[in-house]
Amino acid sequence: MAVPSDSTHRPGRRHTSRTAPVVPPIYQTTTFELDDQSYADIQGTGGLHETWYSRFSNPTVSAAADEIARLEVATHGLMTASGMAAIATTLVTLLRAGDTVVASRQVYGDTGDLFERDLPGLGIDVVRVDAFDIDGWRDAIARHRPRVVYGETLSNPQLRVMDIGAVAAAAHEVGATVVVDNTFATPYCTRPLDLGADVVVESATKFLAGHSDVVAGAIGTRDRDLHEEIQRRIITFGGSLDPHAAFLVWRGLRTFRIRLAEAVGVATALADDLAAMDDVVAVIHPSRSDHPDAAVVPAVLTGAPGAMLTFVVAGGDERALRLVRHLEVAVEATSLGGVETLASLPFNSSHFNMTDDERLEAGILPGMVRLAIGLEGHDLLLEDLARAVKATA
Repeated sequence: MAVPSDSTHRPGRRHTSRTAPVVPPIYQTTTFELDDQSYADIQGTGGLHETWYSRFSNPTVSAAADEIARLEVATHGLMTASGMAAIATTLVTLLRAGDTVVASRQVYGDTGDLFERDLPGLGIDVVRVDAFDIDGWRDAIARHRPRVVYGETLSNPQLRVMDIGAVAAAAHEVGATVVVDNTFATPYCTRPLDLGADVVVESATKFLAGHSDVVAGAIGTRDRDLHEEIQRRIITFGGSLDPHAAFLVWRGLRTFRIRLAEAVGVATALADDLAAMDDVVAVIHPSRSDHPDAAVVPAVLTGAPGAMLTFVVAGGDERALRLVRHLEVAVEATSLGGVETLASLPFNSSHFNMTDDERLEAGILPGMVRLAIGLEGHDLLLEDLARAVKATA
């Protein structure tokens, strides 16, 4: 699969003056001095003018939002205080009491809580389908005629692939808005807006910022009216991003393409390495021909197969836990997308609140380990994993 070229990831420049800094300043201020032009700008933008009050907008935050919008080929970008703030604010903007959302069963845990506990309390019906079941998507969309269709490019931790183009086509036939969480894949691997999505959301905490030192969310769209409606909800609900956090995201974006190229390459190689190891009974990575959604991978992951990798070790969750405790390079921790490789177990982290049977039904097998590949290098990580597998045999 072709890797995105430099030309499609050209960094934007917000400053053009001869005396402008190369790095955007951190506007660490809550408020800005106003004059007559400022008041005119505020009135002309309906209060969305960026140099007024930082809960409304802030130049540092806008700089990061613009960079992510470029990566996602969106015309409009927004930043929020977390990925969940991006998801929740987008959905509450789009949905009203009496509406229906058709959503994937395989979504991030807190997103699932939003669908199962919070939206129904607002009078919104939620219909769940398997991310990889295109016939299930089409049937649910045709029968329920939802206002919103929601899914993730890659599911956690099964790394199942949503056929975004096919789902979006079915959704648009009934006038639904398609929202896709692209956190696991990132715009390095695919751009959902190009495949038919209307809104893309991401946890910028992960690969976009890339250093495990900031929590942030991002939203991109090509619809200006929708962009402004979501921005108004961010302002009203208070989910605005702090300027210093926005600067950390912007800094991470400078190396985004280089970091992802390295991590994706290592993940792809390690997938084959793990598959050849004794006691590794399954490996899930979109680069492999035995991936359950291999037929749709080329149409969805148009840039690269991703830096997330899942494998299953014989011996169940007890051995998997001992295995990650034997790792000396990879770190046992949740989250993903930093410069360090992180190893986590669904049974005691992301899916701890499910029963054994529920995890099996969701395709989460005993002994499953999720790796978020960092920048340590292939040889070092391979040695680390091989040693841990052997030590726990």
